[in-house]
Amino acid sequence: MNEHASDTERIFEALPPAQGRGFARTWWGHAWLKALEDTALEAQQVRTGRRLARAGAVGAVSVRPGRITAVVHDRDRTAHRADVLLEPLSDDGWARFLDVAVERSGHLAALLDRDLPPELVEDAAAVGIELLPGIGDLEPRCDCGAWDHCGHTAALCHLVARLLDEDPLVLLLMRGRDERTLFGELHARDAAEAGEQPPPDGVDAAEAYARGAALPPLPPLPAPPAGPGLPPSLGTETVPAPGVDPAALEFLAARTAARAHRWLSGAGDGVSLGWADEFGLTVGLDAVRLAEGACEGTGAAGGPGDRALLDRLAKGSGRSRAQLARAVRAWRTGGAAGVAVLEEEWAVDGEAQARARAALAAAWEEDRPSLRGTGNRWTVVGTGHQIRLGRDGRWWPFRKEHGHWAPAGGPAQDPTTALATAEGWDGTEGAAAGASGAGPGHEGV
Repeated sequence: MNEHASDTERIFEALPPAQGRGFARTWWGHAWLKALEDTALEAQQVRTGRRLARAGAVGAVSVRPGRITAVVHDRDRTAHRADVLLEPLSDDGWARFLDVAVERSGHLAALLDRDLPPELVEDAAAVGIELLPGIGDLEPRCDCGAWDHCGHTAALCHLVARLLDEDPLVLLLMRGRDERTLFGELHARDAAEAGEQPPPDGVDAAEAYARGAALPPLPPLPAPPAGPGLPPSLGTETVPAPGVDPAALEFLAARTAARAHRWLSGAGDGVSLGWADEFGLTVGLDAVRLAEGACEGTGAAGGPGDRALLDRLAKGSGRSRAQLARAVRAWRTGGAAGVAVLEEEWAVDGEAQARARAALAAAWEEDRPSLRGTGNRWTVVGTGHQIRLGRDGRWWPFRKEHGHWAPAGGPAQDPTTALATAEGWDGTEGAAAGASGAGPGHEGV
């Protein structure tokens, strides 16, 4: 859970799709979602928000006293700013809560350990302090124009439930106290309750450990160069040694520079294309890997030499240029496993069949699409959308382009997320590929 923090705001980076997992594991996470369900007038909006959050449509989340904010994307990628307001505690309310928190040593220890025991919440409620929201406490604001909770604010609330699972102090920040202030006030009250003398020089170990998470973020890393460097040209007058292809060596050097720049700039984060994927490959898969390198934007891709190289790779791997283009896209979404799902159709039987049927039966609470199955592929009837089951049990999204099925994104743990990805894919990858050398009606690499 990556985040940036200031004194009164914590910003959590966008989380990946939930992929079948629930949105709350802790009791306080469930209580947060129940407040949303009890507040929203239309249950359909809550379900829409759950689907959007599950598909990874919620961007970075800002948490401040009294407000949470994020940009949420519809299935058509339209962006909306969603805010949910939660009234902070008054100064008197915080004073009563702090008194309750230091009454029992277990309460203070739990907070330092980022836990929210039910007994602490019950003791606070006994003095009139409601930490968790109730009916009507989660007030929505969205630029889509909805006056009640819409799918965007519901999606934000579902994602915040995941954040609360990891750290209930997020809830206390919404209620008005940042971490540094909270622990400082708790320590002062605890010392006063115990009648302690002023502490000796130094910092209490427990307090120092608690404050560690509130330190300012490290300075940013230096920016990488704008692009990869160009390798030296090998086109000299010297006759190459037998078996040495200067053009191929130039390509491999350019590809290495491009890949190094890609990972240095962070473009490879979260993509399952690690170095381990490049060992134990067949000739056909290695051709796809090399073709993917030619399409990384080295500055030379798209020239006559690159087209000739891609023709050689396609021919050597037994594919057409269009088939090679689709295989490159599959490699980018999932490495060798992605190419296997694209090019291999297999019969789902035995235990795999039982698991697939159970996953499809439980996938949609309503608006179940009409699916036609063939082998490990299920097509939504009357559409250009398809989901495929990989041999590892993951589901892959596909869309029909130019009469052929093409990858539309990375794998998911459940068919719902995979189909949502296929439906929401905007075709950017295919457009970029098609602009690099193939004629009308065909895909290029």
